[in-house]
Amino acid sequence: MADKTVENNLPFPWNLGVFDAHCHPTDTMTSISDIPHMNATALTVMSTRGEDQELVDEVAKRLGDYHQELKQGNGKIVPCFGWHPWFAHQIRVEADEEATSKTETTEAIKIQHYRNALTGSMGNEEEDNHFFNTLPTPKPLSVLLEETKTRLSAHPNALVGEVGLDKAFRLPMPWQEEELEFRDAGLTSGSREGRKLSPYRVTIAHQKALLKAQLQLAGQLRRAVSVHSVQGHGAVLEVFQELWKGHERKVESSRQRKKRVDEEKIEREAEQDVDGSGQETELTPLPYPPRICMHSYSGSPEAVRQLLRPSVPSDVYFSFSTVINFTGPSVKWVQTSLESLPDERILIESDLHTAGKRMDDLLEEVVRTVCRVKGWSLEDGTRILAENWRRCIYTVATPEY
Repeated sequence: MADKTVENNLPFPWNLGVFDAHCHPTDTMTSISDIPHMNATALTVMSTRGEDQELVDEVAKRLGDYHQELKQGNGKIVPCFGWHPWFAHQIRVEADEEATSKTETTEAIKIQHYRNALTGSMGNEEEDNHFFNTLPTPKPLSVLLEETKTRLSAHPNALVGEVGLDKAFRLPMPWQEEELEFRDAGLTSGSREGRKLSPYRVTIAHQKALLKAQLQLAGQLRRAVSVHSVQGHGAVLEVFQELWKGHERKVESSRQRKKRVDEEKIEREAEQDVDGSGQETELTPLPYPPRICMHSYSGSPEAVRQLLRPSVPSDVYFSFSTVINFTGPSVKWVQTSLESLPDERILIESDLHTAGKRMDDLLEEVVRTVCRVKGWSLEDGTRILAENWRRCIYTVATPEY
């Protein structure tokens, strides 16, 4: 057990590598120029909605993708492409597309889509329809998946994210003219930005359909995913279990596990450079994502046990942030879950919408907090967290522990 007083006074070991597993700097594009000057080694940058998909792609291309294998260059970005549950209503799932009559008008299709995808009401049909008409024309799921696949293919180490489920979220009310006058023009559009909340929520069935499709895409391309879960840990687990069914791992001895890990490593290396040209070839698709990061995790120790069962074929990691996990009444709950986690499955994040010193400060704070809870020395903990991030982003095989 590390001495808390001594550890708190030690200089922070940025030189060992510090990796933000989940952040949103493209929500404040004016802060992007600060990223090359940050102490953090790399940022895992999420997209969430229509307004930021191209921004994440643009920032990664401008500043450079981070590659653990490459020593040259100053790339600090690992881009992530996905559709957040707060914006799930903006996507039309295939079942809705198939049920739509070809004779319906675009407006009628839009209204019917939102009636199917949302719960709640303003009190009468006229007010509901008025609200629905303020929302964007929904994008077909097939189009979203194709766009996401194209972006992922352009960035071979990109993740699928941020995706997930959220039972608590309510859609914001439309902008009012007087509110627009005071809107911060430096923020990327599309988020709530302090607007009053409406009575409408996205149905869990609709959220689950979108989440499942994006998880399947991650499996197809063998990419990790970053998953949002608020008051929906059971529902998220149900979606995972649907994809895992029939692919469960056999319980292995330490010797069997080591042999499998070695074989998977050899297989991946062969698949990535099958002809010796150095050009990565397409990996064998999976029906589930090989690696899952549960972002700013607030689930119970029992939920942790469910996700870490030896039969689970995905490698599940749990990421923690100061802002979400270590403030407020849930701190003790989170600490109990963190204490129960294997060292090899813990990540840290800022979950911040602005790059720069504040993001670095939050990363340092959460690393120190995790080290205290786990009883790690600061240097050992920083090394463990860095290696966990690299494994989550790049490695197919399950770590041995």
